[in-house]
Amino acid sequence: MTALRFAPLTLINGLTLKNRVVVPPMASQTADNNGLATEQTLTHYQNLAQSGAGLVMVEYSHVNLAGRSESNQLGAHDDACIAGLSLIASVLHHAGATTGLQITHCGGKDSAGISSDVMGPSGIIVPAYDRVLPTPRAMTLDDIAQWQQDFVSAAIRADKAGFDLVEIHCAHGYGINQWLSPLTNQRDDQYGGSLENRTRILLEIVRAIKQATPRLAVMTRIPGQDGYPGGLSHMDMGQVAQWLVGAGVEILNVSSGIGGWNRPKDKRGEGFLVDDAAPLKGKTSAAVIGVGGIETVDYIETILATKQVDLVAVGRAILAGPGEFAARVMVTELALS
Repeated sequence: MTALRFAPLTLINGLTLKNRVVVPPMASQTADNNGLATEQTLTHYQNLAQSGAGLVMVEYSHVNLAGRSESNQLGAHDDACIAGLSLIASVLHHAGATTGLQITHCGGKDSAGISSDVMGPSGIIVPAYDRVLPTPRAMTLDDIAQWQQDFVSAAIRADKAGFDLVEIHCAHGYGINQWLSPLTNQRDDQYGGSLENRTRILLEIVRAIKQATPRLAVMTRIPGQDGYPGGLSHMDMGQVAQWLVGAGVEILNVSSGIGGWNRPKDKRGEGFLVDDAAPLKGKTSAAVIGVGGIETVDYIETILATKQVDLVAVGRAILAGPGEFAARVMVTELALS
C-alpha cells in the first residue's frame, strides 16, 4: 500500500504538490544587512532541497525595512531583492520542490530593537513569555494603507522571482497576528473591535494579492489560538479560516499565536500544535498544515491517516540533516513494497 506521505495534493488553483511533507519557513539569518540573499543563503536552501519535501518554504522575509525583527533577515521589500530570490526559487525548483516565500512585518514585535518605526494596531506592548518588547505607536489609516501596499508589492516580487506561492505570516505574535488578536488590537474604528473588523486588514491584503498575482497560490500562517488568556480562541480562528478561504487562501498553515513559536511547557512529544490544526481540517476547501516537533514516519503517517491534517511540516528534524531525513523518511515507494 502506498504510504500517505507520498500522495500528491492538488490545491484549489491547480498547483500540485508532489508529496505531503513541507519544510516550514525557518529563519537562517544569512541575508546581508540590506535583506539581500547571499551565497550562504543559496547554500542553505540547496541543503534543505535535499530533504525530498514536496513544498519548501523560504523564511520570513520583511516587506519593509521598518518591519524587520533581526538584522540579517531576508527581505522582499525592494526590487533589488528579486535577483537573489529568483536564485533561491530556481535552486528549489531544480530539486523538484514546489516553493513559496513567507512575507511578514514585525509590527510591535521588534525583538532585536532595530526597527526605525515600531508600530502596531493600538500602541499596546505585544505580550511575550521570554522578553519585554518595545511600546509601539498606534497606526494611522495611512500606515494601514502603506502596510497593505508593502505586502502586495512583496507578493509581486515573489511572483517575478518565480515562486509558486506566497505565505502571509499572521502568527507567532508578528504584525498581522497583532491585528487579529484582541490582546493587541483595541481600536474603535473599522479595523478594530469585532473579530470581523480585526481581520479586515488581512482579508484586504489577501484579496489585493490575488488580484495583483493571480498565478500565485496564497497561504496564511495563522495561530490555532493565541495561547494567552483573553486572546484568540479556536472558535475565533475557525471563523477567520472561513473568511480567509473565501478571500482566496488555498493553504492554512496552523501554528502558535501571540506568545510566539516556542513549545509550551506542558506539551511533550511530536505534533504539539497538531491539536490546533485538526479542528480546521475539512471545514473549508483549503489544505491544512500541521506542525510542532514532528520527525518520525509513524507520526506523519498517523496524522495523515486519521485525517487530522492534509500536509505535515517538519522543521528542526530536516534542518538538522536534510539528507539524513530523506534517507529515513522520504524513501521511495519501491523500497517500501
